[in-house]
Amino acid sequence: MQTTENRFWQFDTNYWLQQLNSSEQGLSQVTADKILLEKGLHPKSKSIFKKDILLFASQFKSPLMLLLIGAVIISAFLGDTSDVFIIFFIVLSTGLLSFFQERNAGKVVEKLQSLISLKATVLRDGLTQEIISTQIVKGDVIILNAGDMLPADCLIMEANELHANESSLTGESYPSRKEACVLDELTVLAKRTNCLWEGTNIVSGHAKALVIQTGGNTIFGSIALSASKTIETTFEKGIKDFGFFLMKITLTLALFILVVNLLNHKGIIESALFALALAVGMAPELLPAITTIAMSAGAKRLLEKKVIVKKLNSIQNLGEVNLLCTDKTGTITEGAIKIAGLIDGLGQESEFVKQLAFWNASLETGYSNPIDKALKQLKLDTIFFSQKIGEVPYDFIRKRLSIAISNEKEKLLISKGAFLQILNICSKIKLSNESVEDISAYRQELEKKFEQFGINGLRAIGICYRNIDTINISKDLETDMIFAGFILMNDPVKSGIEETINELHKLKVGLKIITGDNKNVAESIAINIGIKNPVIMTGKELFNTSPEALKQLVKRTHIFAEVEPQQKERIILALKQTYTVAYMGDGINDVSAISATDVGISVENAVDVAREAADFVLMEKDLMVLVDGIKEGRKTFANTMKYLFISTGSTFGNMCSVAAASLVLPFLPMLPKQILLTNFLTDFPFLTVTTDNVDKEQLEKPGKWNLKLIRNYMIVFGVHSSLFDLVTFLILYYLMKVKESEFQTGWFIESVLSELFIVFIIRTHKNFFKSRPGKYLFIFSTIALILTIGLTYLPFSNDIGLTPLPMINLGAMLLIVAVYIITADLLKVWFFKKYHSA
Repeated sequence: MQTTENRFWQFDTNYWLQQLNSSEQGLSQVTADKILLEKGLHPKSKSIFKKDILLFASQFKSPLMLLLIGAVIISAFLGDTSDVFIIFFIVLSTGLLSFFQERNAGKVVEKLQSLISLKATVLRDGLTQEIISTQIVKGDVIILNAGDMLPADCLIMEANELHANESSLTGESYPSRKEACVLDELTVLAKRTNCLWEGTNIVSGHAKALVIQTGGNTIFGSIALSASKTIETTFEKGIKDFGFFLMKITLTLALFILVVNLLNHKGIIESALFALALAVGMAPELLPAITTIAMSAGAKRLLEKKVIVKKLNSIQNLGEVNLLCTDKTGTITEGAIKIAGLIDGLGQESEFVKQLAFWNASLETGYSNPIDKALKQLKLDTIFFSQKIGEVPYDFIRKRLSIAISNEKEKLLISKGAFLQILNICSKIKLSNESVEDISAYRQELEKKFEQFGINGLRAIGICYRNIDTINISKDLETDMIFAGFILMNDPVKSGIEETINELHKLKVGLKIITGDNKNVAESIAINIGIKNPVIMTGKELFNTSPEALKQLVKRTHIFAEVEPQQKERIILALKQTYTVAYMGDGINDVSAISATDVGISVENAVDVAREAADFVLMEKDLMVLVDGIKEGRKTFANTMKYLFISTGSTFGNMCSVAAASLVLPFLPMLPKQILLTNFLTDFPFLTVTTDNVDKEQLEKPGKWNLKLIRNYMIVFGVHSSLFDLVTFLILYYLMKVKESEFQTGWFIESVLSELFIVFIIRTHKNFFKSRPGKYLFIFSTIALILTIGLTYLPFSNDIGLTPLPMINLGAMLLIVAVYIITADLLKVWFFKKYHSA
């Protein structure tokens, strides 16, 4: 059975229906549920508890966390009960804090995934129903139309002008024609014309197919093609590289301190714990959690604004976008096609053209489109009964759709589509007086009319017909046809679109329109939305332009008109050399462009393959929603950067100061558990940075990853922080001449408070009192501040090496922190002005 399933193309569908206990009416729902349960694929079989346990355990897998757990074990072995309890408490609390935040983030992602899950139409109990693709099982019968993605490996039962894009498996970019047949078992993959493969998509036509293989048993699953699609974003790479950079400095410094303390004859266990605590204090251990939580928080806010985030890490990319490319239909225009006229070739209203258009639109069974929806609403003066006898579905090569009908009088083939493609298959024309003449004498006049329609802002497509005497319908019949007339359509510009475009410009995001419509229609729309003297490039001009010239031409072009689907990708690739590009599309012809762009955007009612390729799915096709999305992307970027600045400024400076002081003092400036406690108390509010407010000014420009800026910040603010630590050291040790416990307590308070206040300073590029912080950041920082001072007065303060400070000592520490806040704020304003931070 397994061998034949791997080479299923050598048998007909009747054989497989018998083998899989299925029928042409599909499986029963009871049988399908039983198979899902046996395979462990039923939704109810997933254990939430198990997932939570694994997620909680993953919080302790980092090297620093494992070292801390080792420290707990060593302290327990040595009988140091207070150290065991304190370090264990800090490790557990930090793990729990990250666990709950990531768990919430995970729930957001799961909700998003459920909203955009790929669906398929199947026959169950003889009835068609739409189900999530992961619930497809062997033996299911699926119904396929243009734009659908294949959820499994299938054998074709019925097909009509079916073409599939198999480039993801075969590397062949040209669509492969498919049909029901039986092939030799040695037939190579690219020539298995009776098969459809998971991960490929239907380009044109429609079919009924039997599912033979699912999941990991498909060709797509077995070669793990999806893994190769994971592309690291610029921001992700920058974060990772910076994390490694800080980690190297941290571990090098910690090792150096350990060696020096041992040479100064300090206890080996205490010195090791001190060096380990320093490493934990300096390392940006929250960075992965912060980025995940920031992005999930952004995804949740975007969902409220009707934007589904399909790929979480793309939120950062959305914040970097400075150019949006889109089709005009449904974004610039209403997307609700209105029929403006049905006229013959001489420009007269024609009931005959109306009848042909109605038949063609109402009897087609391809994927839904606005033109056919509008034509189906036509009110006919006289209704003629006709029966459909065949169909040649629309595709982007022929650019037309043909329907064959039969009635009492005749059999007709009716084709409608792009004007030039219709004109090229016509040899005759039907005139207003019902006579039919050779089209040659009228061709130039027809072309002029078509051009004038575009200048008037009307979209025009052609419609033609011919008498046939066969029921075997194929595209070979599309020849020697009679031109009947034009279908004129109007798609009004959306109200408020100019304001939306202005909002994009305020965000420093440009807009370019890429459309298959003719240049005259495109120019008319450009003028209507406020583009003065629009520069337009056509697909024909694009074809004759070299890659080097195109790179320059695309910058000043406003609209790309009459472009072919494959040309869209070329335009995007040229634009990406200058801009960070987002592309919005919803059709099969948009897929290559969506895949090629920095940020791919589709809509909820788009074809499957377009939604699958996109990073974001809009529940409404509205550019204003994208304006909000770009703002959210920039907000997520800004909040993530805040944590980076905190980690590289005050935190790093404080830990370096502690390390340096340990080389001079006869005792440790802070105990290992105090350093860990400092880290815990500051991490507590740092996690809420992801929900912080972001200044309007920071949203006005795209956020860009800038390692040089971060390094400069690290030097400037690290030195500034260390200077105040030096002042603290001199005042406590030389001026006040305090003993070990009081010194450690004073430094502990100064370190924690300076790290807490630097958050409020660095979160804005303005003076900190001019910008309102987020509610949770303020609340949790206040709690951490109260805990820091209150700890010294608690009964167990001695166990963590803290002691109540005399008021003069506490006042001195608070004064140092106050001066630190004022100078850090002034330094911050100067720094960001000098380095023009985005």
